[in-house]
Amino acid sequence: MPHAHSETHALLNVSPATAAEHAGASRRLALQAALGVGYAAAAMPVMAQTAIQTPAQGLVSGEVMVDVNGFKMPAYRSAPTGPGPWPVVLVISEIFGVHEYIADVTRRLARLGYLAIAPEFFVRQGDPSAYGEIAKLQSEVIAKVPDAQVMSDLDATVAWAAQNGGDTRRLAITGFCWGGRITWLYAAHQPRVKAGIAWYGRLQGQNTALTPQHPVELVASLKAPVLGLYGGADTGIPLASVDTMKQALAQGGAAAKASNLVVYPDAPHAFHADYRPSYREAAALDGWARLQAWLQKYL
Repeated sequence: MPHAHSETHALLNVSPATAAEHAGASRRLALQAALGVGYAAAAMPVMAQTAIQTPAQGLVSGEVMVDVNGFKMPAYRSAPTGPGPWPVVLVISEIFGVHEYIADVTRRLARLGYLAIAPEFFVRQGDPSAYGEIAKLQSEVIAKVPDAQVMSDLDATVAWAAQNGGDTRRLAITGFCWGGRITWLYAAHQPRVKAGIAWYGRLQGQNTALTPQHPVELVASLKAPVLGLYGGADTGIPLASVDTMKQALAQGGAAAKASNLVVYPDAPHAFHADYRPSYREAAALDGWARLQAWLQKYL
């Protein structure tokens, strides 16, 4: 007896492959509609009063589509008004994707004079905003995203920025949690990057086919200095890992030696996430001031 989903395909006169393609397209449309809006379910609970809200008035802000070898990847872009070109900052999300917090970070950077763009890397694998459990989100979406795909997506985003008011000779990258690790990787991958700011990005981990190398193994390949911002009370990134990275950077090349790791002793993981209970205002504000100084220095 045929399975129910096979019967459905027969009734609709649609092949399973075509049905899967349509499902993927529907998922992308749903994600695009929600890009930069609200907060991911798995990131709950959201604090009622603390979240910083940066208005879009006076900015060019909203969703754009980045062509990645024929695939249309949604991204949230904010930039100052005017002709530019503006220095470019790539903004890399947590595992929760491009929701309101990440969109707001792009607007904060735009108000400082940067074209800031946050790609939605997970769109091929699923919609992170729909997941209510972090463990399920990790296993069903995030764990299936190859580092090589992310590097290619970022290269395509840089190309998009160059054609849309960005000065990619002045290119930086910043990322949070999952995006912090990607910040280190991209600073080792892309020669055009001039600076990176990694917020509590994992430095070591298991090597797999999809994640073949981690930041501590890529120190010799760094093309740009990275400012790493870490929490001393982060239960997911041991201080021993940060110390190992410090030692590796001290023995690396010019970009590695110019990098800097800052540890906020009492800060937990995600201390910059102003919409979550993990937010620590003093560490977040100090880190943001350091980010601005780092961008000013290298861009």
